[in-house]
Amino acid sequence: MSNEDEQDGPVIRTAYLVKRLELAVKGHIDIAVRPHGLTATQYTALTSLRNDPGQSSAQLARRSFVSAQTMQELITSLDRRGLVTRTPSPDNRRVLHVSLTEDGEAVLAKLDDEVDRIEADMLADLDAGQISALREALGRCIRRLDTHPRH
Repeated sequence: MSNEDEQDGPVIRTAYLVKRLELAVKGHIDIAVRPHGLTATQYTALTSLRNDPGQSSAQLARRSFVSAQTMQELITSLDRRGLVTRTPSPDNRRVLHVSLTEDGEAVLAKLDDEVDRIEADMLADLDAGQISALREALGRCIRRLDTHPRH
């Protein structure tokens, strides 16, 4: 498949557009969470814990798109602030499961409306059907790459 459209010139790669969107959303979230002493990466980790409590640091790193070392530093910082807690795994004492504290839940609750506004603004030019189709298409792309290893 060519990356050129015969009539309209070069076609911008979908992967490039996804990355640009990611950076734009991250920038807006960084601004929204900064007054709460968080970064977009910390916010992503906290929301991942809200959706799936008890993740290991390694799981959280993968889901937050950072290295294991970066996640360890991030968790240590969030733990010091009382936003997360770490408990040893009953199966492997070296593995710590990370969960939100009540303070962590409270911080996320304060940010929910702001992040909802960012998402609503991002999607404002799409109708409900287009939003649904976008979510479905993105989900399919994620599942495809998650289930097919890189060559």
